[in-house]
Amino acid sequence: MSDTGRDWRCAAAMAIGAAMARWDHRIVVIGRLQAKPLAAGQLLCALALVGLLIRQAQGEQAGEIIRSILFGNLIVTALIVAAALGLVHFHRLWRQREAYIFHDGARLYRGSSDSWPLSLIRDVVISRNEIGIESLRLVVDDDSEVTRELVKLALLADAPEAVRGGVMFAVAGVRGFPSGSVLN
Repeated sequence: MSDTGRDWRCAAAMAIGAAMARWDHRIVVIGRLQAKPLAAGQLLCALALVGLLIRQAQGEQAGEIIRSILFGNLIVTALIVAAALGLVHFHRLWRQREAYIFHDGARLYRGSSDSWPLSLIRDVVISRNEIGIESLRLVVDDDSEVTRELVKLALLADAPEAVRGGVMFAVAGVRGFPSGSVLN
């Protein structure tokens, strides 16, 4: 057998082994996001982006139009960038809406960007920010006085109490005493 055939089979076997090693972890979904606010956010950001681009684009040739968009009114250019970032943010949340808050038995994940060890989570609380938007926040025992935002309540599809109970049940399971199932 040639070396390339043997190398290919070896690489395929290693890839299959790595995929099976990842399947050992069970993923438990705790919280999902509502679809309507995410779709509305994408639509509003897309409309704002198109409207601002049309307002800013001036000229007859492509170079003139690009220059006017980038170097015209800088405030409008900044708003174009903000609308594009908002569109990307809402689209990312849209893709993750069915499994936004989940755990694998060792860590709690929020989307694909943030995670915390379950052993460090002390509580889940509902708090209101400066402008009055309520959110679920984690109290994490890592020598800081700051809570971490888990999800805004307006975006949450499940009941906040159910998500809090799911997180605390996972935390209790890591600590070896499933208090959520014993004490009710």
